[in-house]
Amino acid sequence: MDAVDRYAERNRAMILLTHYLGLRVSELANLRTDNVLNEHGELNDVIYLNAEQTKGSKSRRVFVGKKAKAVLNRYFKHATNASKRTYLFSTQQSHKFNVNALTQLFKQWYARAGIVGASSHSGRRGMITKLAASGVSVRVIAEIVGHANIGTTQRYIDVNDEMMSNAVELV
Repeated sequence: MDAVDRYAERNRAMILLTHYLGLRVSELANLRTDNVLNEHGELNDVIYLNAEQTKGSKSRRVFVGKKAKAVLNRYFKHATNASKRTYLFSTQQSHKFNVNALTQLFKQWYARAGIVGASSHSGRRGMITKLAASGVSVRVIAEIVGHANIGTTQRYIDVNDEMMSNAVELV
């Protein structure tokens, strides 16, 4: 069994959490089990990241929706001792992930899946674009993903033909 199969649940969870929570790869690497689980071992509805866990040294809240909870529940069900670790995701040597190494892993996973040009930020970008296409205010999206400036959020939003076609139907 190779590392892809052996760590499939961990890898799947990390990729999906970038899509469902909009986490940066550095936030994912710094995500602690006690951020995700309460003292009773139940999933939190909101993950509180402290300034050391985020970009820009500002704490932020991450709201956990149903899809993210399903991913986390599956991960805890399949990952040995995951709920007892300090960091939610760890390397095969049970160490905290180095952000650069994790970034490279994301590139490899997407390349193996045949997704050209994808990176560790693709899930975050996809989440932001999906929220915008669903009519969520850019201000709300910026708050969800921890952007201080809505201009930053707007740069993440990919516009496609379907979005433009749907937009003109609103008039």
